[in-house]
Amino acid sequence: MHPKLKTGLILILLLLVTPLLFGSSMGEKTATWLAGYGLSPLIIVLIISMLPLVELRGAIPVAIAFFGMPWQEAVLISVIGNMLPIPLILLFMDWFFSLVSRFHWGKRFTHWLFRRTRRKGKVIERYEAVGLTIFVGIPLPGTGAWTGSFAANIFGIAFWKSLLYIFVGVLLAAGIVTTLTLLGKLAVG
Repeated sequence: MHPKLKTGLILILLLLVTPLLFGSSMGEKTATWLAGYGLSPLIIVLIISMLPLVELRGAIPVAIAFFGMPWQEAVLISVIGNMLPIPLILLFMDWFFSLVSRFHWGKRFTHWLFRRTRRKGKVIERYEAVGLTIFVGIPLPGTGAWTGSFAANIFGIAFWKSLLYIFVGVLLAAGIVTTLTLLGKLAVG
């Protein structure tokens, strides 16, 4: 194998595994904390998959590796949880940001978030449906359903289209994260 190709493949693998490991450790800490309140594993996985930054990238590994759930159940619960806040984000984002922007810290946060999303969302701006799906589906830092919702709003993609593209991206992310989790479980076990 050509050295540059080998280096490129290793870099791609690291980019895919890093957010999975980050989400998983954050997910495990959250799962342990929530379990302390007597919540069932199903509810814990649902809650973790709804959280920004963690989303299903952390929920699926927690469900499979930490709670020992079958992968099918882990994926179903995580996809449902990851999608639950998305319609609300899409519907109320403009109202929320106009409310928060009335404060100095809120205005700074809003500008930071919009700049960051525009910078990361060039693929969405250019390819709309495919771009938003890939942006949400590839488990890299700063991507996912929450950020995809912000990007869809910023780039003016209609509500129902956004919801569909984000859902397909979440399914893609679920497939990638589940595969990597199961491969990691085989390698360790």
